[in-house]
Amino acid sequence: MAQQFTRLNESHQQFIAAQKIFFVGTAMETGRVNVSPKGMDSLVVMGSNRVIWLNTTGSGNESSAHVQETPRMTLMFCAFEGNPMILRLYGTARVIHTGDAEWADLIGFFKPLPGARQIFDLQIELVQSSCGLSIPFFDYAGEREQLNEWAVGKGEAGIRQYWEAKNQKSIDGVPSHILEKA
Repeated sequence: MAQQFTRLNESHQQFIAAQKIFFVGTAMETGRVNVSPKGMDSLVVMGSNRVIWLNTTGSGNESSAHVQETPRMTLMFCAFEGNPMILRLYGTARVIHTGDAEWADLIGFFKPLPGARQIFDLQIELVQSSCGLSIPFFDYAGEREQLNEWAVGKGEAGIRQYWEAKNQKSIDGVPSHILEKA
């Protein structure tokens, strides 16, 4: 049932564009594996072998710490409505912080999101589709605005203080370098 591809084709790109949520998986050689759900229309397909996604401030900063140590990343998309499918993108990722020169070149591809802290640039090495026949149907009811409202309420200085208190290290103690590169 599974098929593998060396790049995203047009139907893959259309499938990605229709999804409201995706999942990010990262891990280092040792320590915990991190899997995070992402939404808020924060992913852009840049070509058949490249996607970028905007990461907003959250309770942890695992993906950033992991990718800076071991740059492998997997993105997974699931069809919760319509035809069933699971699509995984395997590749090598880079972290682009707000203070990096590339930030200004890439941030314009995204709608403004308060609390934006990193852009991940994934070079896709393998695309795999599978049936998704076991995935249940869910109806999309809309975006949650609580994170955006929280970030706006914190303001830029408050977000930076939050990064200092909560986003400098992974749960395994690996540095995220967020303050050094902000």
